[in-house]
Amino acid sequence: MAPHAPRNHHRHPLATALLSALTLAMLMLPAAAAQAHDVLEGTSPANGSTVASVPASIGMTFDHTPIAIGSEILVKDARGSNWASGAVNIVDNHVTQALKPGAPAGTYTVEWRIVSSDSHPIEGTFTFTARGPAGISAPAAGPGTPASAQSTAVAAAAAGGGGIPWGVVGLGAGVLLVAIALLWAARRLIARTDGD
Repeated sequence: MAPHAPRNHHRHPLATALLSALTLAMLMLPAAAAQAHDVLEGTSPANGSTVASVPASIGMTFDHTPIAIGSEILVKDARGSNWASGAVNIVDNHVTQALKPGAPAGTYTVEWRIVSSDSHPIEGTFTFTARGPAGISAPAAGPGTPASAQSTAVAAAAAGGGGIPWGVVGLGAGVLLVAIALLWAARRLIARTDGD
């Protein structure tokens, strides 16, 4: 019986390249997760709440410190008039926007566009209703007030842009699919090479 020819255990260059690409793809998954945008944790006034009067400023709290340059907040009444006054103010992870004096009672829509700490813009809206015009009582509590812990959790879920970072989830899923495809192709190529 003739002896079998020794198998060639050297991997095909393409298989090596595929395995290298697979390793790189797997290393990219944690990096993709790390690029998550800042998350809105709460607003003041809370989203959908009713306050005694129009506050002197509105506040937002994020899980990281946003970037002031490029950030913008509009505070619009029912007629669409913007009552925001001056630039956005950011101290640590708290963002505030002053309002012009004399704002009337009614429902307000806050349209915000904040530059996340990863330098990507995020945006969303929230609303509140004021029973009286500005200046008739103390302004709404600031974003760091502990009494609003439950309302800020509700606001974070409803304020738009403060939920799951779906772009990052999609990127991670895409990298994972590419990794699976590369692994499958590499295994087939290695099996074919070993069989030759």
